[in-house]
Amino acid sequence: MINSFLRGFVYFVVFVLIQVLVLNNIHFLRIATPFLYLYFILKMPVGVSRAQVVFFSFLVGFVIDLFSNTPGMHAAACTLAGFCREPLIAVFMGKDLPDGIYPSYRFFGFAGFLRYAFSFVLIHHTTLYLVESLTFFDPLFLLLRIVASVLLSTLLICTVEAFNIESQKSGE
Repeated sequence: MINSFLRGFVYFVVFVLIQVLVLNNIHFLRIATPFLYLYFILKMPVGVSRAQVVFFSFLVGFVIDLFSNTPGMHAAACTLAGFCREPLIAVFMGKDLPDGIYPSYRFFGFAGFLRYAFSFVLIHHTTLYLVESLTFFDPLFLLLRIVASVLLSTLLICTVEAFNIESQKSGE
């Protein structure tokens, strides 16, 4: 229990700092921005209550909003994505997963984790960019921003997961 809490706290601090200090300043071709802090929500253990996931999703989004000067946009997008997390896991992995496991390549397989992460990031980014634009004035540019950011963020999340799984293997 303490180990799980400590792991979650370290993920929260590290990924928020990386997002705020580095990734918020990256705008690939002025279109795509990677959002690595979503990895914190993705890696919450299976079996955590939906209320806790939604609360911590809101909290991480709120902290990002504080440092990014985006009033409520990340909090709203993270809250919706956190709310959809449990059904995504059930759809892609089934309901017979043991409580306490962390979503990873090891338990979900590469394709399963990729589908889970991609769907989660798609929900988050679609919500974030729709709230940010509040218009359908240029729908092709909005769609391009969503798709490019989803692909970049998913690639970054899967890369971090690949390093994370390697460090877990070497630590055993």
